[in-house]
Amino acid sequence: MSFAILGGVLLNIGAFLTFRGKIYESVIVYLFADICWIIMAYERDDYWGVLSIIIGVSFGFFAFLKMRSGEMKKSITKEKE
Repeated sequence: MSFAILGGVLLNIGAFLTFRGKIYESVIVYLFADICWIIMAYERDDYWGVLSIIIGVSFGFFAFLKMRSGEMKKSITKEKE
């Protein structure tokens, strides 16, 4: 099984967890999928791809930490008028 296929399977699992409302778990699964794609890009000597995926994963990981700490609650909930 290639890293592209494994990353795609993890992407589907993450989407299913998001659908079920398990956001924190889905973010972790998405991060593992991204790691598979980083390995795949590195094996193909696509260093710009590796760099761009790492930047995206970093932003995703920081958003996950921000969600876990509760700092994003204001932007997620709908404000009452």
